[in-house]
Amino acid sequence: MTSRVPALIVHGGAGADLAGRDELRAGMRDAAVAGWRALVQGGTAIDAVEAAVRSLEDHPRFNAGRGSVLTSEGTVETDASLMEGDRLRNGAVASVIGVRNPITLARRILEDGRHSLFVGPGAVARARALGVPLCDPDELVTDRQRARLAALQAGTVGAVALDRHGTIAAGTSTGGTAGKLPGRVGDSALIGCGTYAESTLGGVSCTGDGEAIIRVALARRTLEILKSVGDPAHAAEIAQSVLVEEGRGEGGLIVMDWRGRMGWARSTALMPVALMSPGWHEPEVPF
Repeated sequence: MTSRVPALIVHGGAGADLAGRDELRAGMRDAAVAGWRALVQGGTAIDAVEAAVRSLEDHPRFNAGRGSVLTSEGTVETDASLMEGDRLRNGAVASVIGVRNPITLARRILEDGRHSLFVGPGAVARARALGVPLCDPDELVTDRQRARLAALQAGTVGAVALDRHGTIAAGTSTGGTAGKLPGRVGDSALIGCGTYAESTLGGVSCTGDGEAIIRVALARRTLEILKSVGDPAHAAEIAQSVLVEEGRGEGGLIVMDWRGRMGWARSTALMPVALMSPGWHEPEVPF
């Protein structure tokens, strides 16, 4: 059996608001602790990614779950994806209404195994069938996002984890872009664009301009770069340049290689990041 030193990296979105960094730091620490707790208690990389992302979905400060930005009609439509890198299993949802934790729905779809991606009413029906709790859609609309609607700010949350068995998982969740047209789907629900994991290479979660990320299939592209350069920090910087120059958009990403080495890069003013590794008493939050 493969034995690895576990590792976890979490991001809070390249579109994160510059105001209130203390609140952002606290939210990122909580997410990293939740994911790390899952790993050290014997959980899988999927357990860790789900736990970390759920923590951010439940925090109204982040653009995912309850803190999601609003569409042009003042509603919340969320996207999420999750991928496990051993067998390339994946699950994703898009334009989901009334699901507080879309990352959990993505996981249930992954585990069910029949299909990869559900959207809109079909995704809500799968939530009912798979036992994922629904909520009143209005519960996900916060006063803060009502106030931000005119600002058209974006962001996404995500995590990548490596467990002791050598499995890498990556997950991404978002409310999308503020003021988006209803039904618009960005990169976060698309395997290979916003999320990708392959245990022999690494895992990636992206954030930023979804259309630009889709244009360059950034998550999978990052792993190809990682395979070539061998260093996750260097790979992240190159991938970020690809996003800006070829994708013609702004954003960032986190990446972890099969050894548990981590890297991240951004072209925006801020992208909150938190990391955990064995021997650390608390998460490192380098922003």
